[in-house]
Amino acid sequence: MPAVTLRPGDVPLQDWRAIYRGADVRLDPACVAAVAASAEAVGRIVAKGEPAYGINTGFGKLASVRIDAEDLTTLQRNIVLSHAAGVGEASLEPVARLMLALKLASLAQGASGVAPATVALLEALLAKRLTPVIPAQGSVGASGDLAPLAHMAAALIGVGDIDVAGVRTPAAEALADAGLAPLTLGPKEGLALLNGTQFSTANALAGLFEAERVFQTALITGALSTEAAKGSDTPFDPRIHALRRQPGQIEAGDALRALMAGSAIRASHLKDDERVQDPYCLRCQPQVMGAALDVLRQAATTLGYEANGVSDNPLIFSDTDEALSGGNFHAEPVAFAADMIALTLCEIGSLAERRVAMLVDAALSGLPAFLTPKPGLNSGFMIPQVTAAALVSENKQMAYPASVDSIPTSANQEDHVSMAAHGARRLLAMAKNVQAVVGIELLAAAQGCDFHEPLTSSPPLEAVRRLLRDRVPHLEDDRHFHPDLMAAGALVADGAVVEAAAQTLPGV
Repeated sequence: MPAVTLRPGDVPLQDWRAIYRGADVRLDPACVAAVAASAEAVGRIVAKGEPAYGINTGFGKLASVRIDAEDLTTLQRNIVLSHAAGVGEASLEPVARLMLALKLASLAQGASGVAPATVALLEALLAKRLTPVIPAQGSVGASGDLAPLAHMAAALIGVGDIDVAGVRTPAAEALADAGLAPLTLGPKEGLALLNGTQFSTANALAGLFEAERVFQTALITGALSTEAAKGSDTPFDPRIHALRRQPGQIEAGDALRALMAGSAIRASHLKDDERVQDPYCLRCQPQVMGAALDVLRQAATTLGYEANGVSDNPLIFSDTDEALSGGNFHAEPVAFAADMIALTLCEIGSLAERRVAMLVDAALSGLPAFLTPKPGLNSGFMIPQVTAAALVSENKQMAYPASVDSIPTSANQEDHVSMAAHGARRLLAMAKNVQAVVGIELLAAAQGCDFHEPLTSSPPLEAVRRLLRDRVPHLEDDRHFHPDLMAAGALVADGAVVEAAAQTLPGV
């Protein structure tokens, strides 16, 4: 995978996706001048001796407390140590790396007042794959993701832990082993590092990228289920969708039709089929999946703006030597985007589970009951459908909008918060549930198509079936089902199903 060159303020979504998937990161050297100018402006602001929030004052409710010049370095170190108050499991390494890259791109725009050495150390951590251990719980998504970002900042000053090739290592030791020196933070630097929405945004982007992959995979398994049930492709006729004018619906219908093109199974029941209409889980795939696509794209637009923005406080304007306090740290846009992604994950999984339920129901699918040649003696796919139902229900419970909640913090100074952090953090768990549901559908749909042999499906869908059958054989008699579910789920999660279909599928 080629390295990504970050051009602060102008990083496309595919670069953030590549970083999440493991690409190396480099910073465009053209930004160094702006960073230096911003740091010099902070120096001039300090020299004036006038109160400037977070530079020579306390923080939050303590903003009215003036700090003497000789204590400014201690002030910045103290804010990092005191705010590193996260709890819970450590953030996943790909998410933490994405968070570092987002913070790097934000600081490198020259509006945060940090020194070039601070930006250089962040870039070095990414280059050497030294990932701060960041507890995932503790942010309410306003005044920045304070606790998670403070843990990141603590690693830069040699406090806390750093993940080195999967080994949790004391930060000071990890830095020394890599030939790096910990930072001594200057005025504004501690606040700049831990103020911002990068934790929420990294988690929301990770959720978006996983949702995109499972969305594309569910188009494929949905087409395969349609084949297994000998459903009609008439509902995918482009004339239907053109009349509604919903872009996502049009693209989803096109994708489903292309996936089924050339199918001998479909050709076998073009005439004299007694059924007039298929159940909604087959017939309304373009409408449901298309709506999900449109919502994912809107979330992607919002997160693209946020990823390229500057969200700490105060912001430094070097042309006028001003430090302006505002509220860019409030993560409401991210909270809304995360809620939107959560809704799409619910619907993608829900529709896939309904297709599994349809396939195991002999009255609806026309296939052997529970997709087993010997129902009664064998239970076949009875309980995998129950598992899918359980996961769908679990996602419904997690999908309650985080953005409608708020709880005052910092002695009511921060009296409305976004809850973006946990709204975004739940997305990977939800995506994992949907991956399992779609994996179950992959197994069930392939099993259903097996019963139509020697008829075959379309070339793309047959390629997917071969991929699965290389790892999971046809189910003749009951066997230990768990390994099959794990194998199919892994094919969904790592993108192998999408790759095997070799089709251009809509995404964000």
